[in-house]
Amino acid sequence: MVKVVAGVDIGGTGTKFGLVDPNGEVLSESKMPTAVGGTFECFVEKLAEEIQMMLADTGFELEGIGIGAPSGNYYTGNISGASNLPWKGDLPMVDEMLKHFEVPIVLSNDANATAMGEMVFGGAKGMRDFVMITLGTGLGSGIVSGGQLIIGSQSMAAELGHVLVHSDGKGRACNCGRKGCLETYASATGIKKTMIELLESSREESLLRNVPINEISSRMIASAAQKGDKLALEAFDYTGRLLGVQLANIVSVMNPEAIFLFGGLSLSGDLIFDTTRKYMEQNLLSIYKGSVKLLPSQLGAQGAAIVGAASLAHQQKDYLHFEIS
Repeated sequence: MVKVVAGVDIGGTGTKFGLVDPNGEVLSESKMPTAVGGTFECFVEKLAEEIQMMLADTGFELEGIGIGAPSGNYYTGNISGASNLPWKGDLPMVDEMLKHFEVPIVLSNDANATAMGEMVFGGAKGMRDFVMITLGTGLGSGIVSGGQLIIGSQSMAAELGHVLVHSDGKGRACNCGRKGCLETYASATGIKKTMIELLESSREESLLRNVPINEISSRMIASAAQKGDKLALEAFDYTGRLLGVQLANIVSVMNPEAIFLFGGLSLSGDLIFDTTRKYMEQNLLSIYKGSVKLLPSQLGAQGAAIVGAASLAHQQKDYLHFEIS
């Protein structure tokens, strides 16, 4: 019988889940609305039902479950205070899932799950020191040092998206309640805000000049930049500068072999990689210059979130939040 682990990626609007074999191949996958049923308990019940149906249809044997979620706490098994999920407070994700499954279950935040996926199945195989940056709606990060995921005393380490790039109280408002956090600038949402500000403060011609503000997306900005649009190129330069400076700072702290970029904004390719790499190199200590690789994730966009979550359960027992005795 084929042995698999389930990977679950919980997002603000949708939840993806699937069955993953020991080689990182997604053998079966599906998705559902995160707000299904209205309550957290209904969500977990529906998720468990869908996974059980998937197992029944395939005949695979479940060995564990890995869950990636915003503000997922590795130590408690709770999702705590996630600002972009439909439920509030401490949500006992692992305990609720254990009502439906008698297998090891581990929870971590979504960026940590992606970092583990990169180490187990992606471009960080064999690396003991690297940083994963996820550039989506916000900016997430996961750090592996000495082959171990850095979790922190409260399971809240590596929140690079919430380092301040403007500390004068005049920066962009962040969902965390502060102003000036990196993710409000270096993310798909951030570059959209930058583009809108440039359009409003300049009379420069732009391919996006007549696009309604609420329809502008990071993909449209990338397309315009690829066609030589000056404002779009300026938006990428500004985004890459802020991100590159902070990556130079994290290099000074962690001394990683490589930094991986993952997520929607990273799909803009050289537009984000070249500018970020330029500003990172400019701001590195001389002892680090030319020694840190800035690489695209090799997980691939399709199924990557599921594989990343599943990799948590593929790890050695020390990584598991719960183990059946």
